[in-house]
Amino acid sequence: MEKISDKHLEEFIAAAHRVAEYGLVLCASGNLSWRADNELMLITETNSWMENISKDQVALCRIADGASLNGKKPSKEIGFHAGILRGRADINVVLHFQSPCATTIACIEPGIENFFVIPEIPYYIGPVAVVPYLVPGSRELAQAVTSAIKEHDLAILRNHGQVAVGESLDAAIEKAAYFELACKIILGAGGRIQPLSSQAVAHLHQARQASRTKK
Repeated sequence: MEKISDKHLEEFIAAAHRVAEYGLVLCASGNLSWRADNELMLITETNSWMENISKDQVALCRIADGASLNGKKPSKEIGFHAGILRGRADINVVLHFQSPCATTIACIEPGIENFFVIPEIPYYIGPVAVVPYLVPGSRELAQAVTSAIKEHDLAILRNHGQVAVGESLDAAIEKAAYFELACKIILGAGGRIQPLSSQAVAHLHQARQASRTKK
């Protein structure tokens, strides 16, 4: 595979397997991408199952236009994967997932506004964006998600799923897993949830910014 080492590819495969092991996707739902360098990205092949994805089911694509360079058909959500990587130099990984509790909340009306129920959300994720339902794989969805992620690290896609981003594979998976936990807590509380105080959230936001400055 052009410019991609076996070690790099194996790390990507292992991360995709981990996404499935954590229950963040089911069957062929969801997709994962990873910036290989300034020009290239790896992304799961369309209709592949992350739980058993192999090297033969990974597409190598140009970030500039999402075109496949190795004959593999990328996920139909290549539009927002490539768009996010083009727009945010600080992000290397994009994970589209559909975990049970988070996706349940994506289908609730009116939607949940405050996800700051555990410290991990304001510290690792920050404010959560919401994207209205748009046809999966469409240009409109790609544009909307790309725009939402310009200033957020996680977006809810109404009646569809979620997108989390990170500077590393672990960081993106971590954000998705913590968000699923927060959504499970919110649903389990049955309307009796007590979010973190505004002072606690402000302190965690400050700590988050401080940790980013040190990098």
